[in-house]
Formats: sequence, C-alpha cells, structure tokens
Amino acid sequence: MQRPEGTTGPVGTTVAERPPGTREGAPPREQRFRGDVEGLRALAVCVVLAYHAGATTFAGGYVGVDVFFVVSGYLITGLLLRELQQTGSIALTRFYARRMRRLLPLACLVLLTAAGAAWLLFSPVERQQVFEDVIASALYAVNWQQAAEAVDYSAVGTAASPVQHFWSLSVEEQFYLVWPLLLLACGLGSRRRAPRVRLALGLGSVAAASFAYSVVLTTTEAGVAYFSTLTRGWELAAGGLLALVPAARLRALPRRAPAVLGCGGLAAVLTSVTVYDDTTPFPGVPVLLPVLGTVALIAAGTAGPHPAARVLELPPVRYLGRVSYSWYLWHWPAIVFATAFFSGLPTSILLLVVVLSLIPAALSHRLVEEYFRRARAFAPNGRSLALGGGCTALAVLAAALSWNSVPRVPQAEPHEVAGARTLLGGEPLQHTADALRPLPEKAADDKGRAHRDGCLVAQRDTRSPACVYGDTTAGTTVVLYGDSHAMQYAPALERVAQKRKWRLVVLTKSGCTPADLPTWNPRLKREYTECAEWRERTLERIERDEKPALVVTGNLATVRAVADGDRLGAEDSARRVRTAYADTLERLQGAGARTVVVADNPHPPEDVPACVSAHLEDLSQCVVPERTGLDFTPVNRQAAGDVSGARLVDPGEALCRDGACPAVIGNALVYRNGAHLTATYMETMADWLDGELPSVR
Repeated sequence: MQRPEGTTGPVGTTVAERPPGTREGAPPREQRFRGDVEGLRALAVCVVLAYHAGATTFAGGYVGVDVFFVVSGYLITGLLLRELQQTGSIALTRFYARRMRRLLPLACLVLLTAAGAAWLLFSPVERQQVFEDVIASALYAVNWQQAAEAVDYSAVGTAASPVQHFWSLSVEEQFYLVWPLLLLACGLGSRRRAPRVRLALGLGSVAAASFAYSVVLTTTEAGVAYFSTLTRGWELAAGGLLALVPAARLRALPRRAPAVLGCGGLAAVLTSVTVYDDTTPFPGVPVLLPVLGTVALIAAGTAGPHPAARVLELPPVRYLGRVSYSWYLWHWPAIVFATAFFSGLPTSILLLVVVLSLIPAALSHRLVEEYFRRARAFAPNGRSLALGGGCTALAVLAAALSWNSVPRVPQAEPHEVAGARTLLGGEPLQHTADALRPLPEKAADDKGRAHRDGCLVAQRDTRSPACVYGDTTAGTTVVLYGDSHAMQYAPALERVAQKRKWRLVVLTKSGCTPADLPTWNPRLKREYTECAEWRERTLERIERDEKPALVVTGNLATVRAVADGDRLGAEDSARRVRTAYADTLERLQGAGARTVVVADNPHPPEDVPACVSAHLEDLSQCVVPERTGLDFTPVNRQAAGDVSGARLVDPGEALCRDGACPAVIGNALVYRNGAHLTATYMETMADWLDGELPSVR
C-alpha cells in the first residue's frame, strides 16, 4: 500500500517515516503505511469531538484521547527503534526539529486565533484567563496548570478556556521530549543489534510505575490525575511496548487471531465510549479498557487483515484521520466561542459547530501543516528549530501583550465600600462602577482571613486546625460549621464575635455538608469518604471539646447524596440531605448548643466578576433574578423547619431587593466565583448578621 501525502494525526506523527540510512522507495515491512492506524485516529477524534459537543451517546468519548496516546507511543517508538537499530543512536536534533516543524506552526495559528477571538467576545476578566492559558499552551505546560486547578473539562461556556484542549498535546510534547532520551539510554551498547529486550524492560518499568501512580492518584484526586503526564505516561508506553514486538511474531499468530483481536479491540474502545461518563473515576483502572482495546486493534492490523481494519481503511475514514490533528485543534475553540456568543446551544447545534470546524481544519491542514512539513526552506534542522522557537515566542508575546492591555477599573478604598448597608438602608441600586472592591480580576482571591488561615479544610484532609477568632479567652464559644458556603460567613461572624465577646471557632471543609450522610464529590468523581471522616471527627470535637453555646451551620444546597456507591438524582438526593441535615441539628442541640441554619444564597447563572468587568457602565446587565438564583431545592431551609428550636437565617434581604440580586452593591462586588460571596461584601453584612443571631451566654 502506498503512503499518502502528509499523513499526520493529532500528534503530527506520520504513520510511516524513514529513519536515517533507509533508501528511498523500499520501506521495511515493519515500516509500511498503516491505513488502519490512520482510520483509528479518525475514530478517536470523532468520539472526542462528539463528547465535547455533549452527545449523551458518547458520554465516555474522552477515551479518544487515550487512543491517541497509545497510537503516539506506538508510532514514535517504532520510528526511534528503527533508527536505533540501523545507526546505533538517535539523532535528537533531527527528531525534535521534525516535531517542531510539523506541530508548532498550526498550533501557533490556533492559539493566536483563540486569543484574538477572546479579545472580541470575552469580558476583560475572561480575556486575562485565556491569555494566561495561551501562554501555558504555547509552552506545552497547560496540562500542569489544569492539574493544579483540577478543571472540570466538561464545562462549556464562560468557565471553559478555548485552548483548554491543549492539555493532551502538552502531555504528548512532554513525552516527545523525554522518550527519545529514555530509548537512547536503554539502547546504549546495542549498535546495529536489536535492543528490544533491554528497551522492553525500561519501557515496562516506566509503564508499571505510571499505571500504579494513576490508580492511586485517581482514587484520591481524580481531577489532578486526569491531566497529569505522570498518570498518562503508561498509555504511551503501552503503545511503545507493542512497537517492540517483531511484526513477524504477530503475523505468525493463528489465522483467526487478527479478526479476534481487531473486533475485540474495537468493541473494547466503543464499550468504554458508551458506558463510561463523567462520573467514572478516570483514568485509574477504567482506562485499561480503551488502552488495551487500542493495543489489540493495532496488533491485529500488524498480524493480518480483519473486518475492523477494512472499516477503518475506508477513504473517508482515513481522511478524517489525516486531518485529525488540525480538526482537534479547531473544534474546541469553535464550541467555546459559539457557546459564549449564543448561550444555551443544544447538542444538535454544537454537533453542527463541530462539523463546520472541519472547514478551517481542512484548510489549515493543507496550507499550514502540510506546507511547513514539506517546505524545503525549513528542511535543515536549525531552521526547523528556529521556526518552532519563533512560533512559541510569537504566541507567548501576543498573549502577554494582550494580557497587559486589558482595561481595568480602579480599586475602591475600604471607606468607599458601603456594600450591604446600601441595600438594607433602602438607597438606590448602583448602575455604574467607577471603583470596585475587590477588583473583578482579583475577586477569586477575596476569601477572608479564616480562609487564608486554612480553616476551610482541603478535600483530602480530615482534620481541622484550631481556627479560633473573636475574643479567644471568652467563656462563650460559637462554632461556624459546614462547607465553603458556611465559611463565607466567617468575615461577618468574626466581627460579630468581637462585638459580643464570643470565642469563635471555624470548622469548615471544602464540599462537605453538615448533613450526616454519604455524599458525592464531583471533583474526585467518587464518594466523598474524607467528608464523612472529617464530619464525624468534627462533631465529636464540638461535643467533647468546644461545647459551644451556639452553632451556625450552612452548606451548598445542591450537594448530591450517594447510595450504594452511586450518585443519586437531584430530587432523591435533596430528600435524603434534608433528613440527614435535620439529624445533625438534633445531635448538636442534644449536646446543649443552640442551632442556626443559614439558608443558601442565590446561585448566579453566569460568572459575576466577568460580567461586571464587561458592563461597568451598565451593571443592570449583571443583575441576577432572585427566582433564577434560587432555582434549587432549599434543603437548608427545610431542615431548619423540621427541627424544633433551630433558627433560620435567610441572607436574601441582604443580597436582593424586589426580586433582583445586584452584582455590585455599594461599590462592593458581591460574588467572587460561582455562588460564593466575596469577603469584602460579607464584612458589610456584619451588622445585619448581628441582628439575626440569638443572644447566647
């Protein structure tokens, strides 16, 4: 089979390349063009794109990335192995130069386009984040940025970055950087002999360590594990190990082996695509299914013809595989910007957007990707390296200059911030902002002293520090207990404690409801066992050590309960959380404490700091209708009503007026991110909260 022009996939690796010393026109049998592998790339890119468009049938379509990883490991290892066998070494400069020439010009074009579109369509706050992401993507380090932030990759809209999908390319680029060095080290002393055994031991050790780490990290921090190169490395190594198996041995398998391997491998990949979803703890153990399925498919194609290969080798399928790198790069920005411009797009329209993104993909594949791959002017290694460095520098410089040119509003001085006092005093609502506190671009960090002191325990921790505020020697102890929606009241409660001479103890944990029942952690993608352990330990501390006169509780009303290890639906979950919350209140009252339940505040449907940064002259554009913000089951309110003696505090009157909840009140930005209130605004609610809390001694 003849090798077609410019067969490149999402990693820009040709299906068959000639290593140094191989004469023109007669590639070795193990180096023949693989039409089935090209078609496999098409399968991988299609399921990823369908998943990103929200197609429920492809709820596990993210495994397409794992298919790409295996294919990349197989092709690159095979290429390097042949060079190592024929020359006894690996021309590293040549290898890196070819990767740069093929990958970076097109990546640079997409990054610059994304930055330009973000400037036109996004708010100043959103632009800043995009520009930071562009820089990280250009440096192929965005996966570590995403791992640190544990981003929910399924989010589409203002919270999603148009270059977020570069994380998988970053993993592969890091693989390209290290893999030749590893192979070279394992193959030393094997000049012109087959170093397969030594390479297999080295690659196998890497794969085993990476897989073990993936399993462990996925059970503790799935969000980090998803983006980490260290958890994904074994998938590339799996493809590499397959490349070490001599093709003759695979061709010597029984006659039916190719069909069994091919159909079984394809079934494994498609099963993971349709059975897995966003609740699957991934990568971990579940990634074995698509990875081993891909290995089986590639091995089957080496062993001989089989039905699955005939499908993968169809010309239209192979074409999609050929342009898959370009299509992968363009589809996600298209989805994000379409969603930003037309909010609430259904899956059918997003699928159309994905299909239409094939147009710039096809054009840029031919005019950019193929041009630079074939251009003789960039054939010398030095020029290719210079081209790659120039593309990276251009993207970084453009993003940096754009970031610094984002318009900003002055920060209001503390004495200029009236906040809740304006709303409660009946003064007119604010329609423009000449100064704000906190600034929209810094709102996410406006969390208050208790938060900075570590009193909101991290998700994997199960013990709270002392966290004592107010009058630390007072005889009256008050406890703030709950999750981050309870913690946000700490700045106001601290002022109340100072005024009333209370000893305030802050006991809160991220994502952990006071309701005593198993809950689901969407970030960890599993039952939140750390929450249960922390909750019981904290309740015992309250009962045995703190012995408070008053416990103030609060939590996110939309928390999901778990039954038999599975996340429950919204209605069933709300019923169970309500009952369990009431049980917790009764337990606290049984320990002699009065209980106060703070109702959950309205949840804005969009990013408030981003909206405010874009509408400083017309803040009405960012007002949240109270009915929209409270579109959830009020479990806190219901639980308080179920327990005699429990007092309900509703923050609505300090946040909304006449059914509208402003984003800026008295020069104070109300929300910092999601449904969390800023510490600045909460401090202005101290007098209101003081009037709502009972007197205790």
